[in-house]
Amino acid sequence: MAVSDMASATASKYDIGEQMCPYRLVLEHVTSRWGVLVLIELMERPYRFSELRRAIGRVSEKMLTQTLQTLERDGLIHRDAQPVIPPRVDYSLTDLGREAAEQVRGLALWTKDRMGDVQKARVAYDARRSGA
Repeated sequence: MAVSDMASATASKYDIGEQMCPYRLVLEHVTSRWGVLVLIELMERPYRFSELRRAIGRVSEKMLTQTLQTLERDGLIHRDAQPVIPPRVDYSLTDLGREAAEQVRGLALWTKDRMGDVQKARVAYDARRSGA
């Protein structure tokens, strides 16, 4: 076995270089702060940009634009630009996006359901750290 092959064999499953980059990048997009909220919100129905921004709240126009472009590039959302005046653009989930949104929503619901346990753990941790 060549030295480079041995190094590859001993690498962590999350540290395998370029083979893993696309996977990790999509995971980052789907689980980003705004990516999660966009995917969950679009599960309800298609949204226009301004409607989506209001529904999500506290997201800048620039950040929402970047998030939508990233998710569109990954094939998770569809951008439908209507050739009317004023321009109308609707965003909706693709089939792939709906799958991702369902997974993310499951994690979000788990977080909501288990927040009491998380709060207790935080209080206990903080007490241990402060020496109380």
